Amino acid sequence: MTEPYKTLSAPSGPVQLKERKSKFLGYAFPVRSREEVGQQLGTLRATYPDATHICYAFRIGLRQPETRMNDDGEPAYSAGAPIFGQIEAFDLHNVLVCVVRYYGGTKLGVGGLMQAYRETARNCLQEAQLEVREPSRNLELRFGYEALDAVMRTISHHQLDIDRQDMALRCRLLVRVPAAREEEVLAFFQAIPGLATSWEASEAG
Repeated sequence: MTEPYKTLSAPSGPVQLKERKSKFLGYAFPVRSREEVGQQLGTLRATYPDATHICYAFRIGLRQPETRMNDDGEPAYSAGAPIFGQIEAFDLHNVLVCVVRYYGGTKLGVGGLMQAYRETARNCLQEAQLEVREPSRNLELRFGYEALDAVMRTISHHQLDIDRQDMALRCRLLVRVPAAREEEVLAFFQAIPGLATSWEASEAG
């Protein structure tokens, strides 16, 4: 996928919905990996340790996106699926949407639950800051210090972002390369003597 895509520029929430004494809190986060999903869920569980349910859905990646829907004990397909439906409706990638529920003592039924989770997710995404991004991938660069100047000149020339760096006995950088310029940028780096390159498996986003 080389076409621009929509995602969140910042987290959104909490957005609150009350339905027959049950309280629903919606959150949305920009994420690029399952590890980031786990971190955000861990934070929510620590913030709301007494919540009845924390249901969620995510879509990560562009070429072959990874998706997941979780009902967290609610009836099957009553929570995760309607949340994911809003991710699709807003046409978002690299996003996690969570809904925290506090049970109010009155059962809503599957239809009522689907509506409540759908509306909470929709309201949260309506309030979110959205942006259009160019797809990209991380290119790993491994080289000795003698090549550092040439590497940094190439990064500056192509206006690339550095995602991670490790300057030990040998240097290791992760640079984010726009998908539409992968071949061009790779050719410049491969022309630097003593430099090894490899692409990360997933998109940098």
